Amino acid sequence: MLWSLLKILVFVAIIALLALGAGFLMEASGGVQITVAGTEYTLGPLQSVIGFGLLVVAVWLFFKLLTLLIATLKFLNGDETALSRYFDRGRERRGYQALTEGLMALASGEGRLAMAKAARAEKLLQKPELTNLLVAQAAEMTGDTKKAAETYRKLVTDQSTRFVGVRGIMKQKLAEGDDETARKLAEKALALKPRHEETQDVLLTLQTRAQDWAGARATLTSKLKTGTLPREVYKRRDAVLALSEARDLLSETASIDQQERAIEANRLSPDLIPAAAMAARAHIAKGKPKNAAKILTKAWQVQPHPDLAHAYAEIAPDETPAARIKRFAALAKAHPQHAETRLMMAELNIVAEDFPEARRALGDLLEHSPDARAYTLMAAIERGEGASDAVVQGWLARALTAPRGPQWVCDSCQHIHAAWAPVCAYCNSFDTLSWRAPQDTDAGSTTTANMLPLIVGAIEQKAPEADEVEFETDADGEDAVEAVAEEVKEASESATR
Repeated sequence: MLWSLLKILVFVAIIALLALGAGFLMEASGGVQITVAGTEYTLGPLQSVIGFGLLVVAVWLFFKLLTLLIATLKFLNGDETALSRYFDRGRERRGYQALTEGLMALASGEGRLAMAKAARAEKLLQKPELTNLLVAQAAEMTGDTKKAAETYRKLVTDQSTRFVGVRGIMKQKLAEGDDETARKLAEKALALKPRHEETQDVLLTLQTRAQDWAGARATLTSKLKTGTLPREVYKRRDAVLALSEARDLLSETASIDQQERAIEANRLSPDLIPAAAMAARAHIAKGKPKNAAKILTKAWQVQPHPDLAHAYAEIAPDETPAARIKRFAALAKAHPQHAETRLMMAELNIVAEDFPEARRALGDLLEHSPDARAYTLMAAIERGEGASDAVVQGWLARALTAPRGPQWVCDSCQHIHAAWAPVCAYCNSFDTLSWRAPQDTDAGSTTTANMLPLIVGAIEQKAPEADEVEFETDADGEDAVEAVAEEVKEASESATR
């Protein structure tokens, strides 16, 4: 209301000023003298102003007619669109103005205004390759996914905008949770633009989520060739993917090809613990224990880990406890003071019923960096040396409340995993699991086998006749180890509940 009143007042003021100026010119003296072909014309002040205005209009019309004449000559010379361009020039100018305003509205988050400007630009310009993208994005901003999908399909039909259309539909499918369709669209988008980094990342994520390891390796190679991935990162992730291809190595249907992939994964990244363990088992299956020992020793030198100790034990499963201690001593030389080395040697000595030596192997570990596994081993040592049930239960009680020690933790979401995996089960991040102490030391997150990997795991998993060969202990010592194992298992299940 106030704005309308203001416009009326401005209009009245302009009319008043024009009337005042006309009256001033009519009363003024003098004028302009023009001589044409010997005839002299005298114009008064008001006539001079009117004449000047008419001259400006005449010049404008002259240039307009000149432009029309040039367009007509071009048309006669074979340019079929010359005249249409001439008459559409003003409409295009308004269309481009609407397109610019729509883009500004889209950037500032005004979805409805962007939609209106997009519709106007589409009507004026009639150039879908320019306006369809604005229409689609404006429709998405306003929540009109159906309109956005229709517009993206129009973009797909045009060769110049096909990539944009496929990418837009791909993002819609991702938002809907249709990963399978999104993965196929990402493959098509990458085929159109192989150097597009965002599409490479989306496709790699979807392929690893779908466990398409071969496709993921091809995408990873594409990222390396286009320079969007450093070579060192490529080698590590390629090793992870090669390892993932051979995850069923230990199954009865494992093929020679899967064994080779496990060995290839270790070759690509020797410090990748799961790859080293799996490659060692591949060599064991091929009857090459020396190669397996070499791989595990090299990986142990990088980082001692229980999985490496497991695989190292499988090289000679029928050896006596004394022979096993002697063989593992060569492995322990790489990091004799490392916590994992101490725990490993303590477990082996417990199996051999050398409880004093097991206590010496632990050393000051309980004072400086105790964890649940160390306390559990102390319970086994006390049981083996004939301590009372109260003493054993005291160590087990400490184990239940102690930190769990290093585990497979996702660097992205901090989720703890019982075993290594190429993709985090919680946040679906690829290659984010690292072996370290978690921030959350929840007692129920660790299994009994993780607490006693060489003792309890062996008792739970091996056949009865293998038990006799594995431990070769007398009845009292075997009963002591088994009793602690059962107590640890019951305590862990109770804490989990």
